Amino acid sequence: MGKFDFYRTDLLVESEEMVRHRTESEKETLDDSKGIIFKESKVGRVLLTEVKVEEEGERRIGKRKGNYVTLTVPRLTIVDGQEITALSKLLIEKLESILPDPTVLKKGKILFVGLGNRDVTPDAIGPLTMDRLKDIVPAYYDEAGGEVYVYAPGVTIQTGLETADFVKAIVGEIKPDLLIVIDALAARDSSRLCRTIQLTDTGIHPGSGVGNSRKEISYETLGLPVIAIGIPTVVDGPVLIADAIDAMFSYIASKIDEQDSPSSILSVTPWLRSENKDIDRTALKPIFGDWASWPHEDRIQLFEEVLTNHELRTFISPKEIDSWVALYADTLSSALSNWIGKIKK
Repeated sequence: MGKFDFYRTDLLVESEEMVRHRTESEKETLDDSKGIIFKESKVGRVLLTEVKVEEEGERRIGKRKGNYVTLTVPRLTIVDGQEITALSKLLIEKLESILPDPTVLKKGKILFVGLGNRDVTPDAIGPLTMDRLKDIVPAYYDEAGGEVYVYAPGVTIQTGLETADFVKAIVGEIKPDLLIVIDALAARDSSRLCRTIQLTDTGIHPGSGVGNSRKEISYETLGLPVIAIGIPTVVDGPVLIADAIDAMFSYIASKIDEQDSPSSILSVTPWLRSENKDIDRTALKPIFGDWASWPHEDRIQLFEEVLTNHELRTFISPKEIDSWVALYADTLSSALSNWIGKIKK
């Protein structure tokens, strides 16, 4: 297959350079390379990835220099209230760690902007978070003016204007000390959907993950610090197809491997395979040929090439997306409200 840009994602940890450095030895190579400082850790059930891209690293991987923090809870569910609280707490800790000068914010102005289309559920996290966050605005307003501002500009198809132009106009009027942007993102790994938060001080390119990139919102375009908080809510259709095929191959290989085990022989209920993604798939070659041993990324590339100009090309979100979006709107607004109360004491 020819080279194809199938790494369409808003998440730095899913960019081509990061995907190519997944093994421990490759991660060490990435960590030792000039211009990229890479760190992985685990806080409870939260997988924490911190990447600092410097000027040389920016030229190398094509990502703007700055800090990128990714928080993931792989098996997070809507009812995991304790884990979601832990996730939001860690998010605020990392937000504070990348702020240029938090002391300025004690009496300074903070502008929150929720990007996205509130009429399209997977894209509504930004506007819905603003709906909840606006309740705190009166607490930070007096005759001298406000210290906290909340705004949801909608999307170009609704207004006819670029979102970045709206934001630039408001910034020019308010002159905030910090802009925090909240948006829905696109992922290239279905397991990350609604289980990951990305935090970065490099700004944001609305719509870039779904091939509809608009003007960027960043320090370079606005002249003030811009923090972007994003949650992946959609995945490219070909990725989901590749994930389903991987699950099927894993299922069949596990069934072949365990067919003579006592648990399989004695089972009186539908057979359930053990969860083992690393199971040997060589037994699948007589059935499916070499395709069974292809890397996951190669299968995604194949489906991207096949469906590039096909009407089946689409983006997909979880069936519980309405609950996830409401949950994150509640979680983010609560965490940010508490954070503002702390810094403005």
